[in-house]
Amino acid sequence: MTTRVDEASPVEMRDPFVRKETKRASIWLGLACLIALAIVLVQPLLLIFAAIVFASLLDGGVRLLGKVLPIGRGWRLLIVVLLTVAFLFGTFYLTGVQVTEQFTQLRSTLETQASRFTGWLAGLGLMPGPSDMSGLIRQGLGSVGKLTSWVSGAVGALTSGFMIMVLGLFIAMEPGIYARGATWLVPSDLRPAFTETIAKMGETLRRLLAGRLLGMLAEGILTWFALMIGGVPMAMIIGILTGLLAFIPNIGAFVSGVLMVAVGFSAGHDTGLWAIGTYLVVQTFDGYVLLPIVAKKTVDLPPALTLGAQILASALFGILGLALADPMTAMIKTALERSSAREEERADAAAG
Repeated sequence: MTTRVDEASPVEMRDPFVRKETKRASIWLGLACLIALAIVLVQPLLLIFAAIVFASLLDGGVRLLGKVLPIGRGWRLLIVVLLTVAFLFGTFYLTGVQVTEQFTQLRSTLETQASRFTGWLAGLGLMPGPSDMSGLIRQGLGSVGKLTSWVSGAVGALTSGFMIMVLGLFIAMEPGIYARGATWLVPSDLRPAFTETIAKMGETLRRLLAGRLLGMLAEGILTWFALMIGGVPMAMIIGILTGLLAFIPNIGAFVSGVLMVAVGFSAGHDTGLWAIGTYLVVQTFDGYVLLPIVAKKTVDLPPALTLGAQILASALFGILGLALADPMTAMIKTALERSSAREEERADAAAG
């Protein structure tokens, strides 16, 4: 006599334990696949994030313009874009020849100063001799493959920059569409909190970029005028580079300081000392006057946290990660703060 068994087999999906374990395994497998996919697509993801940063910059200009011009958003965005393009083309048109000459002079000056510095180190026995160094330089720069790689990298950088601007412009045209699309990716019960969080993150990013632009403008102009008064060569191009490098705190200031001092000493000891004094005055003003005012109105990121994030981002993602380290840190900080605030609200509601 045979016995009929109606229960599910331990290997069938009808079994509750099998369904539970399969669901759990699927979640972990999905997370592993997402992590692997993020690693593989890290460069495109960085480009998309850079486009979001650029879109936030445009959006900040549109919002600021909306306080004085009560016209449609599209028209305000068009005005911001046209003003930006006009400023860039006007600057390069008015100073293009001078900037090009100063770039050429800056390169030759830095090469001369580097040769003097390496010669001094070689005299102390800390580096190979000049003949050995010239052989190493020829060996390092004489490869056609490296030249081709450099050209390919430059072309890739220009293409990436163009894609960032185009994608950022599309996002700035209709930011609400993309915000709603991101909201649809989270469960329905979490959508209100997610919407509030991304709105706060957008506000934080706009404030951070506004502060960065103000700092870049102030450092560039102060450096330019101070070096010009002191008779330091190539004051304009050093001021422009200092302003651009100010977008990356700490590291950018160090690089601009090295350039400033190297060019200053190329014109004499007195000029070099003036360059050192200019660097110290500008960085002191930026660190103790401008930065606290900007941080109070925008985003207050601790210096150690900023530098640590820059080191990690540059090691993981290269130069693009270094440039985007601050926006990443600010947005993560904002998301964690909003999560902590919601936890406190729930705890207070439960206690009340």
